[in-house]
Amino acid sequence: MSIKPFKPKPGQESVWDYPRPPRLEECRKHLRIVFNGEIILDTNQSFRILETSHPPTYYIPMDAFKEGVLIPVTGSSFCEWKGAANYYDIRVGGKTASRSAWSYLNPNKAYHQLKNTVSVYAHHMDTCFVNDEKVQAQEGDFYGGWITSDIVGPFKGAPGTWGW
Repeated sequence: MSIKPFKPKPGQESVWDYPRPPRLEECRKHLRIVFNGEIILDTNQSFRILETSHPPTYYIPMDAFKEGVLIPVTGSSFCEWKGAANYYDIRVGGKTASRSAWSYLNPNKAYHQLKNTVSVYAHHMDTCFVNDEKVQAQEGDFYGGWITSDIVGPFKGAPGTWGW
């Protein structure tokens, strides 16, 4: 299958210029997450994972989340690069978003900075923001990329893209 990457405009990044294996970089963009009408995260500290064909996935220090919203749950998955992932429900008031966040408690050595960080599926939240821009969630129920106007695709995740 031939994929034709979109040409980025000045100030934009193409996910087709991102590397494989993924690159981990420190990020100081302002991130905010709203769930059940409450701000559960407001920080300028995170890491971005940049991987070919994927919008950035943000990993945020656990202690930046509002206390008590991350509820560990059973089950795991495996990333060939980062290692074993564990999952969290996010709960605010009487509302719970099941398995809406994940982390790597013991990430592989190349991604050691992900220890004690959490990533969140934007489609499970009311809204997620990067520098006050509302995020569009990456399609599909497996990947957790956050799409903003400075990122161009096409993006993996939509039907028919699994084999990219």
